[in-house]
Amino acid sequence: MTHGAEFGIYNLVAKITFKLLLVVVLLSSSARATDATLAVRLQQDAEQGDSKAQYLLGTLFVKGDGVPKDSTIAVIWFRKAAEQGNAMAQYSLGLIYDNIIGNGSSRNSTEAFKWYRMAAEQGHSHAQDLLGSMYTHGDGVQKNSAEAVVWYRKSAEQGLDLAQYHLGNCYFYGEGVPRDLTETAKWWRKSAQQNHTVSQFNLGAMYAIGNGVPKDSAEAMIWYRKAAEKGDVKAQGNLGVMYAKGEGVKKNGAEAVAWFLKAAEQGDVTAQGNLSMMYGKGEGVPKDSIEGLAWCNIAAASGDETFIKNRDVLEQRLGNEVTLAAQQRSKQIMKEIEDAKHKTPSTTP
Repeated sequence: MTHGAEFGIYNLVAKITFKLLLVVVLLSSSARATDATLAVRLQQDAEQGDSKAQYLLGTLFVKGDGVPKDSTIAVIWFRKAAEQGNAMAQYSLGLIYDNIIGNGSSRNSTEAFKWYRMAAEQGHSHAQDLLGSMYTHGDGVQKNSAEAVVWYRKSAEQGLDLAQYHLGNCYFYGEGVPRDLTETAKWWRKSAQQNHTVSQFNLGAMYAIGNGVPKDSAEAMIWYRKAAEKGDVKAQGNLGVMYAKGEGVKKNGAEAVAWFLKAAEQGDVTAQGNLSMMYGKGEGVPKDSIEGLAWCNIAAASGDETFIKNRDVLEQRLGNEVTLAAQQRSKQIMKEIEDAKHKTPSTTP
């Protein structure tokens, strides 16, 4: 069983997450207006040149709240407000051109960059973070890691957890700044303390291996647990390993199995393999060769050569009867996982 600091794999996930969060920030700022009468009043004020009313009217058209949902009209009102210097409207225009909100029209990264920059220069922390991201990826502007750091830092110093996470990434990879793991830990900690899941996992990994901070398994457990309890699959798997080995916590096979199972059901191949081993040895659960081989089958289905070899060895050792039973159990497990996904209640905003 292994765990490690798998920092890089989270970059895309974090990018998707922060964009969704920004949408929430934008839409909540309209005070969740649902009254068509309010839309009429806002339009009257907007037509008189009130930039705040223009911005709020734009948000109603984005949401279809009291008015027909229409991104084209939203852009008209956002632009009127933005041209008067309204930072939220500038940011909102950026989101629409970035295709993060609206009706899914063609993305225009150059326009998105232009409006994000205007808002960022007025101190809008979310726009600053997104501007940094565009410089990082060369999206709508020539790639410039040093410039990305400038904007991430401006946002991070205002306390935005996403920007703190991104700034930590820059220090970890040495992009735009010299590589500095102490600075990495500093910024990921600030982000983690604001409940940013990926930063919590990464900080746990740094404590687990002693990167940028003194090695401290107990501290690693704290941060892994915070991320794991929010469903982070790698944190769940690493938490299972630490319980299985007794690192940073008293050894507890049953807890290890519980966390391996959570990660395994989310498709984590390493956790599936570890769960197979726990059943095979009877650690934390009663020994069950069928269940152990079933989870090994599932892990092997990923194409991982290690688990394919393990499966083949187990099948040869356990014989045809157990092998056939395990194959049936594997199918049952996968069906149970799929059924559970479909039964998960959806939330209505």
